[in-house]
Amino acid sequence: MRLKESFMRDALNKIAVSEGVTADTLREKIKKGVVVVPLNKARRDIDAPCGIGEGLKVKVNANIGGAPGLVRTGDELRKLKVSVEYGADTVMDLTAGKKWQEILRGVLENSPVPVGTVPVYGAFCDAGQVEDLTDRNFIDTLRIQAEMGVDFMTVHSGVCREVIAEYESSGRIGGIVSRGGKIIYRWMKKTGLENPLYEKFDEILEIASEYGVTLSLGDGLRPGCLADASDAPQYAELRILGKLAERCREKGVQVMIEGPGHVPLNLIEENVRIQKEVCKGAPFYVLGPLTTDIGAGYDHITGAIGGAVAAWKGADFLCYLTPAEHLRLPDEKDVALGVIASRIAAHSADIARNPSKLRAQDDLMSRARRNLDWEQMLRHALDPRAVSESMKKRPVREDKACTMCGEYCALLD
Repeated sequence: MRLKESFMRDALNKIAVSEGVTADTLREKIKKGVVVVPLNKARRDIDAPCGIGEGLKVKVNANIGGAPGLVRTGDELRKLKVSVEYGADTVMDLTAGKKWQEILRGVLENSPVPVGTVPVYGAFCDAGQVEDLTDRNFIDTLRIQAEMGVDFMTVHSGVCREVIAEYESSGRIGGIVSRGGKIIYRWMKKTGLENPLYEKFDEILEIASEYGVTLSLGDGLRPGCLADASDAPQYAELRILGKLAERCREKGVQVMIEGPGHVPLNLIEENVRIQKEVCKGAPFYVLGPLTTDIGAGYDHITGAIGGAVAAWKGADFLCYLTPAEHLRLPDEKDVALGVIASRIAAHSADIARNPSKLRAQDDLMSRARRNLDWEQMLRHALDPRAVSESMKKRPVREDKACTMCGEYCALLD
């Protein structure tokens, strides 16, 4: 990895302090391919760089971005602000619309955390129709976003002919639920050509190396329902991603792997173990995973349950889900709830992975509760705003007991 640039050195020093490790340890893990630090060379003033991977705290991503008919820069910048305020380590701008460059530029200018994208969205929105896309559109959009300063990109390079053949013979219930994966699939079926993100992967590596972009190899065939979890298409794509990850390492390009999706609780550990084996320890970035298909309206909870288990078993990076998942474009309140739910999942996993080092805040909260010290409880809560708002509704009594038990509070001496 090209780690001699002063801005990367400064970022590694910041991360080392926050993680309680040395900068040299981070460098070694990056070279080995088990840690990534998403940081475009154009983003030298980033306030909050983060490391993702082996031996580091679990990170949380928040998705923002407009949808067709709902593409407003102001809305997405407010979601960005909320994401950061509630503790997201990164954001992804997933805008699908003609104004994607305007929104992405605004996000990059205002985000203190690493920013990710899915370039195939921009390529598709500029073309307007699948049949109007050319193989150059995919690559050119990726370069444009790299030049703009995007830190990490989801590239669906695993949706190739070999994997598509596996999918078409699978009889899946959920089909292809990845928006990027489906765009590429439709393009391949229309043109009869190979996926350019697979066929021209060497060119993608050149762009990523030039700008310092971290590649997030997308799971275009991720399961979109429990019935499809751990099926043949999912693992066929994963095997391709493992080979592509090795090519990334050979070229000195940082890489992480994206994973499911919808997965029953009993299959999550298997999914993490197989990914780590196939991809030789590359950081694992999971969407949830959701542990049931019937949590509509509460999928921030469904995803947090799966995310906690996945991270406990070795996943490194949780993409949040909001209460609006599967239903509509999320608003600012949804974003806040999604970030907090995933942060709870990430912290729960961190404690399980390293209790002696990462349970200190929980122990301070426990002591504050034992002493009915509300000021300290507020200080150590993951979301002090929620605590404060709740206490305003029913203030504590003069003896410091809350209204749950009142004078029968077990902690009153």
